[in-house]
Amino acid sequence: MDQDRREYQYAGLSHRDLDPDPIAQFDVWLNQALTQQLRDATAMSLATVSSDGQPSLRTVLLKFFDSTGFVFYTNQESRKAREISHNPKVALLFYWREFDRQIIITGNAAKISAGESLKYFLTRPRESRLGAWVSAQSSVISSRAVLEEKFEEIKRKFADGEIPLPSFWGGYRIEPFSIEFWQGRVNRLHDRFIYRRQPDSTWLIERLAP
Repeated sequence: MDQDRREYQYAGLSHRDLDPDPIAQFDVWLNQALTQQLRDATAMSLATVSSDGQPSLRTVLLKFFDSTGFVFYTNQESRKAREISHNPKVALLFYWREFDRQIIITGNAAKISAGESLKYFLTRPRESRLGAWVSAQSSVISSRAVLEEKFEEIKRKFADGEIPLPSFWGGYRIEPFSIEFWQGRVNRLHDRFIYRRQPDSTWLIERLAP
């Protein structure tokens, strides 16, 4: 592992490069990643914490964002959902290796409305909508065959009609209270800027040591 080192070659990030609004700055970086067709550019690591203080981590997909926050969808009976119900403080991490960039977002997660979840659910491929009904996410199962049998059962059940939104499936919006932009630099002297939400909802921008 000591051999697995590389130098960061991209240009730096300065305060004057930053948009005063972190959501607008996020939009710039995300669009650059999408324009370059980076694989899984919308994938983000989501960190939650259990009631006994044990953190857990998984990758989810960003499906929407605006000034109110960042939205993802999941089974609302899953481990992540249970942990969010106990402690809504979460963290997100985007990492784009090709640009030597990462973004860390901290904030509070809350369920979005059933109407908003349904609107997105209806845009999903039929097989994905069926899949949402199949898995009791994070529960122990005896084999993959259990999932496949359940999938066929659900396919038969909804063969002749629309697939309704499961009551246990929907979205969460993460309202950020800090957003950090990290740009890799030569000699490990990376550029880091953090936006912190102020009581009046404006954003304070500060440079952090790498």
